[in-house]
Order: sequence, then structure tokens, then C-alpha cells
Amino acid sequence: MRRRSPPPSRHRRRTSTRARSTASISPRSSCAARSSSPPTDATHHVPSRRIASSTVPDNASPDAEDRWRDLRRFLLFAYSAVLLWSIFVWGLPIDRLLVLTWMGVAFGLGAIGRSRADVKQMAKDWVALVAVYIVYDYSRGTADQLGIPVNYTLPGQLDRVLFLGRNPNVALQWRLYDPGDVKWYDVLGSIIYMTHFVLPVVPLALLRVRNRTAWLQYLRRFALTLYISVACFIVFPAAPPWMSARDGYTDPVARITGRGWWEIGLKTISKTLDRGAAVMNPVAAMPSLHSGCALLVALWFTRNMGTKVRVAAMAFPLSMAVTLVYFGEHWFVDALAGWGVVLLAWNLAGRWERRNGQPEAPPVFSRGSARQSAASRTA
Repeated sequence: MRRRSPPPSRHRRRTSTRARSTASISPRSSCAARSSSPPTDATHHVPSRRIASSTVPDNASPDAEDRWRDLRRFLLFAYSAVLLWSIFVWGLPIDRLLVLTWMGVAFGLGAIGRSRADVKQMAKDWVALVAVYIVYDYSRGTADQLGIPVNYTLPGQLDRVLFLGRNPNVALQWRLYDPGDVKWYDVLGSIIYMTHFVLPVVPLALLRVRNRTAWLQYLRRFALTLYISVACFIVFPAAPPWMSARDGYTDPVARITGRGWWEIGLKTISKTLDRGAAVMNPVAAMPSLHSGCALLVALWFTRNMGTKVRVAAMAFPLSMAVTLVYFGEHWFVDALAGWGVVLLAWNLAGRWERRNGQPEAPPVFSRGSARQSAASRTA
């Protein structure tokens, strides 16, 4: 008599059923199930933590980030308004300590609502900026104390070669200057001249708040421009046209830089020139930092624009050069030397950035944004 096998137990039946159900799920469906399943908390919050660590305090929500950003923008706008008001009331801040204090306030406002790491980095960057100015001031202040003879004639001789035997300072003042009447171009020239104390400094303060990569690019070119110029001041101290004329080395040339401000009632701006003349090196004419910084500003603010815009922007450094010659502040070759220093500084900074794998600002002779990294496009 055949013995029947015992029926499978419930436990064994459940196991086989579970195995069949597991085996019936294909690898594709399991991957889809995994991809469609909601991410874990750790995976979901990683991007937001990265954003928070670079913009707002840790554990801040996106709404809080937006509020901090809006607050920073409002405070920086108010800061700019107060700065403009102080300029019209007391004049431009020429004293280096005052300039750095204004920059420090901008850095502090830009650090509001950021993470501790960002605040520390901004503090380090401000210290680096202070160091740049301290080195420049000390080196420029000693450039005229080394006993090197001041050259009164060579720049003027070079100008006569360029202008076919004529002195451009004398020629412009003979045609345009009227001691008894301040013309519209005198006012315009005074405004152009004073932009030197504002436009090159604005990116040093406000650009750091918006884009550190672009700020570093600008700071490298600005610092190199200053240091190369100081080296020239030490090696070749040169008298400006008004000083050469005063000491009898050339035809009479008047120094008429601040007369435009007196005409429109901004006497505080004109007094800035008097305060600046008391602390500046009078024989630091070659190269012209006014002309050089005007070119630096024109190149920087149009670095991501087309060729036509960049060429049109050259009207600013050219107008600065004409103004300096007309006011008797510089020879034209001083302006040419200042432009050459900026081009050299731009090229050296670009080479350093390429060698060290840093984001590079567009070369001078390029179409700008083609080689500019996305991280450094904000000006």
C-alpha cells in the first residue's frame, strides 16, 4: 500500500510563496522602484546644506536665505547713499585709514547672514586688501626719499617727439584755458579727474560681497598695477608739467585741476585735491595711475562684452589722458606708460591664473565671455 507524503506545512508554503513573489520582480522594476522611492532625509538635505554653508547660517531655510540676501542688498544700498552724502558734505575720503574703514564697513554689511566660514573668509580678504594698500603707501612714500635725481625734461621731450615739436600741455591750455571764465569742459574735466578716487575702488569693496572669484581677479590686476607703478616711481622719479614749468624747465603751464568743482559749488571736492596734494608724492608722474586705473576700470567692466563695446569703453581712459594733459597734471607719455602698466599687469595676472588652475578673466584682446568662467561673470 502506497504511503502518501505529508502535506507541506504552512511555514514552508509561506516561504515558497514569498520566494516566488520576490523572484517575480525583475531587476528593471526593482531599479524603478528604488528610483521612484522618496530620498532619505540625509540625501535630500545635502544640497541645501551646501548652499547654506556658503550663503546663510547653518540650518537656515531657503526663505531665510532670501530674507538675508534682501537685507544685505538694502543695507548696501543705504551704505552707498550715506557714502555719496558724505562725499558731497566733507569731500572724498583721501586718508588711507578712512578709505579702508569705508571698505571694512562694506565687507561687514556683506557678511550679515552668512555662515561662520564665509565671515572668516571675508575677514581674511579684508586683511589682504589692507596689506595691499599698506605696502603701496609705504613704498610710494619712500620713492622720493632715496636720493635719485628727479627728471624734469625727458617726458616733455618725448611728448614733443610724439606731437611734432609741440608741447601738448601748452597747446591745450593756450586754446582752451581762460583764467577768468570756467568753461563747461573745465567742469567735465574735474569730474573725470575725480573718478580716479571712486571707480577703481568700488569693485574692491562691493565686488567681494557678490562674487569672490571675480574680486580676486580684479584685486590681482589692481595690486600689480600699483606695485609696477611704484617700481617705476623709484627708478624714474619724474616731475609733472606744472612742476617743470614752475621751476623753469618748460613753458608756463597752469595747474587748473579743481576749478570745475568751484564753479558748480562743490568746494568740498576741490578741497580734497588740496588734502591729497599734501600727502602724495609730487614726482610720481611716470606712469600716470589716473590713466592706468581708468583703463583698468574700462577693461574690467566690459570684460564679458563684445568687441565693439570694449572699444567704445576706451573713450574713458582717453578722455582721462586728455584731461590730465590739459590740467597740467601729466605729460601724454605718462598716460601711455600707465596704459602699458595695466596691460602688463593684466597679462601677468592671467598667466598666474592659468598656471595655478584658477578661473581666468578674459584676455584684453578677446571677445570677453568666451573664455570667462561662469563663476566670475558677476561684476
